[in-house]
Amino acid sequence: MQNKTILVTGGANGIGLGIARYLGQQGHRLIIVDIDENAAQQAADELKQEGISAIAKGVDVCDAEQIEALPAALGDWQVDVLINNAGIQHVSRLEDFPAQTWKRLIDVMLVGPALLSKAFLPGMRARNFGRIINVGSLHSVVASPYKTAYVAAKHGLLGFAKTLALETGDVNVTVNTLCPAYVKTRLVEQQIKAQAIENGISEEEVINKIMLEPMPKKSFIDIEELAATAAFLISDAARNMTAQALVIDGGWTAR
Repeated sequence: MQNKTILVTGGANGIGLGIARYLGQQGHRLIIVDIDENAAQQAADELKQEGISAIAKGVDVCDAEQIEALPAALGDWQVDVLINNAGIQHVSRLEDFPAQTWKRLIDVMLVGPALLSKAFLPGMRARNFGRIINVGSLHSVVASPYKTAYVAAKHGLLGFAKTLALETGDVNVTVNTLCPAYVKTRLVEQQIKAQAIENGISEEEVINKIMLEPMPKKSFIDIEELAATAAFLISDAARNMTAQALVIDGGWTAR
């Protein structure tokens, strides 16, 4: 397969940067998008020092005008693969959940992917190739307390992907969602602290009794596992795999 141009949102760190690095090492060129433009540029510079072709763009995925202008702003960098990874989290009982924070989570993790897909889909159609990969979560298929907005957004991604897959069945475009259990990132580290407070237990108990207890494998998911799955979805071997939730959960949902 020829090398592709891949745009990764939330690409300045964590899962986004890990997936970008893995795909860049395979020869693909990368567009690192993040709301923090300086962090995005730093990530792109880091990748370039490793011999990976990368540029950076500062974009708020909730800003429809910024997203609409993005394809033209990228010039010759025509996006073949869109990886909707940007995400935020807030852990709270619904009664205490700030309304604007609840809305922000939905905007970042559900509205943003829809706007970005809308912006880049015409180019994918014109070139008869496109891959839209949403970074969902185990919480796309199950729920946990104190995460109403996050779970709602991640569940919504599956419905969005299924519907868009039906709309793109006439071209070589696929739409799929990665659904990992907990990945040890800075976002998860913050969740551990918040869950400890909400549940009145230690952080170690959060890890063992809440995060890993339901998982037969008792292990955090590695970013490389997600990246390798994304690489498969990009390949010609997955050209007929669309509308799917690829659950990487160490057996969590087998119960």
